[in-house]
Amino acid sequence: MTQKKKVVVAMSGGVDSSVTAALLKEQGYDVFGVTMKLSNWESKEGRTFGGCCGSKDFYDARSVAQTLGIPHYSFDYVDKFKGSVIGYFKDSYMKGETPNPCIACNQNVKFDFLLEQAVALGADYLATGHYARIGQAADRYELKKAVDLSKDQSYVLYGLGQKELSRVLFPLGDLTKTEVRELARKYNLRTADKPDSYEICFVPNEDYRQFISEEVPDAERPSGPIRHVDGRILGKHKGLPFYTIGQREGLGLSVGHPLYVTALETSTNTLVVGGKTDVLSPAVVVRQVTWVSGQAPAFPLSADVKIRSRHVGAPARLNDDPLGVRAIFESAQSAVTPGQFAVFYEGDSVIGGGIIDHGF
Repeated sequence: MTQKKKVVVAMSGGVDSSVTAALLKEQGYDVFGVTMKLSNWESKEGRTFGGCCGSKDFYDARSVAQTLGIPHYSFDYVDKFKGSVIGYFKDSYMKGETPNPCIACNQNVKFDFLLEQAVALGADYLATGHYARIGQAADRYELKKAVDLSKDQSYVLYGLGQKELSRVLFPLGDLTKTEVRELARKYNLRTADKPDSYEICFVPNEDYRQFISEEVPDAERPSGPIRHVDGRILGKHKGLPFYTIGQREGLGLSVGHPLYVTALETSTNTLVVGGKTDVLSPAVVVRQVTWVSGQAPAFPLSADVKIRSRHVGAPARLNDDPLGVRAIFESAQSAVTPGQFAVFYEGDSVIGGGIIDHGF
């Protein structure tokens, strides 16, 4: 008799991972759920946090596992998460960059640490509720966009390579969110109508500035100048970690027309602002680039480049660069932000990506 393939499902307590577990069990896999304990934020009274692996989410995940009749475990990743994700988040802001902690969590916790432990426990695969698809072409795996483009999460998964893709399952990639909720009701899962979470899970009350102030006392450095791109000094800022490229609100300036943050000059503690056109960049340099195939392609290369998670992607020409990759857009893009991630697509396939070093 053929032994069932064993799958560890990362169960966050949401509807997506719940349905992932249900589908895989129905498909005949030997399924067990794991919920990652990532922080102890419940101990901070009077604050609300994004729904990802908090105490309520843990109990929702355990309830779903009981309904499905599968084992469920909790892994304590508090220290790992604190160093790899929260530490990275704080350091990025202090360097004048804007981080993406979800990508850091995927790269350093879920598809690194958790996947490694899943394999060590004898699992054949790790499955998550991400909306993305895995395909195969010739002798390699491909990371592809989800069918439901409104929920597509391939952007935050760009760092997955051949090793990871050979061990990962994304059962929701061919489904729409509506279909997923319908399946949750069919399986009688308590998470069927649970709202999606979009906030950063470890930042209380959706206020990253307050979080940075509390966690990094040095963030509130002495006020520095706010300088217009034309050289005029317009005022003083409250600390560079509290601003990001393209920001319009909260500048405390009144000049009769909108102003946007165009640069954070950490060397001089200066916030640079300008008009809407001053935020446009015809090109971007990307560092720490990784390729899904494991090998860099031949340059130059045409690709669509997403410069943040909700960016639709822009046609560009990719070339080699001393720092990694230089992408020249067909039309200038707004708010190219250091610290965010640029992800390269050919059609609906992710070919690679990395950290935005600077736009120009």
